[in-house]
Amino acid sequence: MSTGHEFKKETTLSVRLVISMKAAPGKGAELAQAMAARCREVQKEPGCLQFEVFQSAVEPDKLTLLELWQDQAALDVHAQRNASQPPNPATAGLRAEGPGEREDYEYNRTR
Repeated sequence: MSTGHEFKKETTLSVRLVISMKAAPGKGAELAQAMAARCREVQKEPGCLQFEVFQSAVEPDKLTLLELWQDQAALDVHAQRNASQPPNPATAGLRAEGPGEREDYEYNRTR
């Protein structure tokens, strides 16, 4: 007897990345603009469901990059592609010194 509450088990989970970064003082808008072209490129990669940069309304030099990948394999291909390319010179002078923060999540939709 069906209760109407059965759930289909996913065989692979999407992967969500949340990357925080700081722009050099006063360069938040420029960095967001420079990253917009990169976002459009990456969004065309197989398995990319989201790749967008957001600029804080409260702290304009703080940006967050949200990535959503179909699965770990798609993210791995993207990471290999990134590792084989030189850093983007357009963004190099716009970023603050020091590393950004990255958090990885398995994305399991709850609704």
